[in-house]
Amino acid sequence: MNSLTVTVAEKHSTFSVVFKEIIQNESMNKHPLNLALRFLLEIAALAAFAVWGWKAASGWWGILLAIGLPVFFATVWGVFAVKNDPGRSGKTVIPTNGVVRLILEILFFGLAALALFDLGFNIAGLAISVLVPIHYVSSYDRVIWMLK
Repeated sequence: MNSLTVTVAEKHSTFSVVFKEIIQNESMNKHPLNLALRFLLEIAALAAFAVWGWKAASGWWGILLAIGLPVFFATVWGVFAVKNDPGRSGKTVIPTNGVVRLILEILFFGLAALALFDLGFNIAGLAISVLVPIHYVSSYDRVIWMLK
């Protein structure tokens, strides 16, 4: 076999192992791909709030909103948490009921998608609208835990 065939076979084998792990894993909640997706969704949402704040007002108000909205949402995201949440560190500043936390997360991502649609970034808004449910379906065990 030439080196190209071996390289392709190695890559195929790596992908097979990753996808096999995804399919066989009972919980995707802590899977690196799902954690990366969640992280990227959180960053995209905060960026959406910053851009929306910047565009919503002009001058100093725009700057204030561009900084203030992401800080506000990041603070709410970090402070209101469920103790021992399997999808987070488990630490919390203000202990929150799982249902309340789930509602906060859905509002966070929903408002980010609305901000993107309002800005005219329809593809980005659609991407968040599609990827967030995929993330939560993949994290079904965490969602069930939060609803108990």
